[in-house]
Amino acid sequence: MEYWNTYKTKIGTLIITQKENKISRIETVKSNSEYPKGEKVETKLIKKAYEQISEYLEGKRKEFTLPLLIKGTKFQEKVWKALLEIPYGEIRTYGEIAKQIGNEKASRAVGGASHNNPIMIVVPCHRVIGSNKKIVGYAGGIEVKENLLKLEQVIL
Repeated sequence: MEYWNTYKTKIGTLIITQKENKISRIETVKSNSEYPKGEKVETKLIKKAYEQISEYLEGKRKEFTLPLLIKGTKFQEKVWKALLEIPYGEIRTYGEIAKQIGNEKASRAVGGASHNNPIMIVVPCHRVIGSNKKIVGYAGGIEVKENLLKLEQVIL
């Protein structure tokens, strides 16, 4: 069964989804957002995820302790796992992630996988920038990415 709930935050309304007793999706609500098919309910795990994200957005949390259900293509999963290794307050380029996963010419594909990251903030795709050290692309919007990097005191 899939469960989900929405929460208003500093960066907009988030949808947090739980499947198989793990967090499977965290995304911002957009005008064209599709709500999950499961039941809208605040489970203990969804509430815990919201509380941890709130603490992060208040500058009180640097790491998340949530069970994650990360499902995508093998390539996407490699990228998302690499993103989880980027420490709070640090950044990587798409090219650096491509090298890290053993496919140094795949920086554009890394960008695509990052864009399709289903668990924003917790899987920190906001910590990945362009090779020119510029903030580029973010499914949650460039302004949100900039705000998350400012929160983590990343200097570009």
